[in-house]
Amino acid sequence: MTEIISKEKLYNILLSRFKTEDKKLSQIQSPSLLADADKAAKKIADTIRANKRITLVGDYDVDGVSSTAIMVEFFKQIPYPLEAIIPNRFKDGYGVSPTVLERIDADLVITVDNGITAVEAANICKERGIELIITDHHTPSDTLPDAYAIVDPKLSTCNYPFSEICGAQVAWFILGLLKKELKLNIDMKQFLDILAIAIVADIMPLIDINRTLVQEGLKVLMSSNRPASIIIRDFIKKSSLSSEDIAFQIAPRINAAGRLEDASIALDFFTAKDTSRAYDLFEELNNLNELRKETEAETTKKAINLADNNDKIIVVADEGWHEGVVGIVAARLVDKFDKPAIVLSCENGSAKGSARSIGDINIYNLIKENKHLLTKFGGHKMAAGLGLNVDNINNFRLAINQSAKNIDELDFLPIEGVTGIMPSDEIDLELLNIMEQFEPYGEANPKPLFKIENAYIEEVKLFGREKNHSKIIVKQFEHERKTLELIAFKNIYEIPPKRTITCTYRITKNEFNNKISPQLIINKIYSY
Repeated sequence: MTEIISKEKLYNILLSRFKTEDKKLSQIQSPSLLADADKAAKKIADTIRANKRITLVGDYDVDGVSSTAIMVEFFKQIPYPLEAIIPNRFKDGYGVSPTVLERIDADLVITVDNGITAVEAANICKERGIELIITDHHTPSDTLPDAYAIVDPKLSTCNYPFSEICGAQVAWFILGLLKKELKLNIDMKQFLDILAIAIVADIMPLIDINRTLVQEGLKVLMSSNRPASIIIRDFIKKSSLSSEDIAFQIAPRINAAGRLEDASIALDFFTAKDTSRAYDLFEELNNLNELRKETEAETTKKAINLADNNDKIIVVADEGWHEGVVGIVAARLVDKFDKPAIVLSCENGSAKGSARSIGDINIYNLIKENKHLLTKFGGHKMAAGLGLNVDNINNFRLAINQSAKNIDELDFLPIEGVTGIMPSDEIDLELLNIMEQFEPYGEANPKPLFKIENAYIEEVKLFGREKNHSKIIVKQFEHERKTLELIAFKNIYEIPPKRTITCTYRITKNEFNNKISPQLIINKIYSY
């Protein structure tokens, strides 16, 4: 039986997660501690002083688009012409690829959120006399690219005290050093709204400096006159924004552009000069996100049917799957099977795909162990990308499962556990206030997950314009008068009354008609 906890007990549980007080922005360690960071900043400054051509190469996910947007906005304020390219997932593939280099004519190429595995691209730059600065945060492989400077907190030579930072943070740090080098009067705080979106969207642990930057970034997001931030505030319609709003409302829309069409739409949104243009672009992102959801649901259904639940690592592949949604589909399979999942899209004899992990399983290491069967791979512990020949898919499935055969069963358990059972009378505005003190929630600081065991179902109501959401009204304990409303968005439950339900849920702040109340969102139903 799960433990019944009080608000006071919850406060102490949350407090115990933090061994030290939150850092202030002024306490964030110097970017100079990042290996090659000063060298990179000096080279960029020299290139600007010499009036040479600079091209930036980003990536098509939220972190890559955010990194690019911060760089573009910074260079506008120098001001200095910067050519910014975000590769197209379908035409160019990932990062600073040879395909992308074909259309670059520059003296200096800078990468953001990519490049750590771009050995071939670095050689092409060398041959063409282009200097290359790589800024990335992904795990390096055994061979590093031959670049002028490589700034990546995961390098063994890097002494930065906190390595779990995203690509946009690395870019922001480099710009801080460049500002110093060029003696510019640019307020680096102005970029924290975009930076916070990147940190949350890239599932960075929300501890240490990440916690500080997201806390401050959410404040900037609420006050910034950046047209994109104004549109985001208008869309969320809340008195304050949370990391959850970014994770579930904003990040999927920013991501949708690169997944289905071209990430330049998302970049144009972040860098829009007026709210009218930002609004139009956000509408476009909205439409793409709706299409993404439809495509993802269809692919997920097919992928579940193809999955072998006897495998420790789920590997599925098919022709015609949209490669822009395979990462999300992999995450859906992880939720369904409680195992790591790899989803591959096949075309013309080649397969490209994404991996997502669970618990304490390092999917990057498992993939790396079988790299002899792959044409490319990259990523980190919880998520990775890979490519291989279609003929090798089954061999790879067998091989990666062989690699995983000795993994302890406990490692497969989701790290995010149930916090406890919260008595109905304790679920109030005071509880919301306690929980808000420990925002932002996310990786390494999960939002409390509560459980209801064998609660009595009083009624189930369907709501929403299409009646596709469920409100399950329950009494948590038989003797109680108070009922709780459990919300299941995009799920239709038709449950006869007088049955019981066991489920987990999270509490969010609901703001409607200027009234604030706790809202209980179902996480997982175990039985009813």
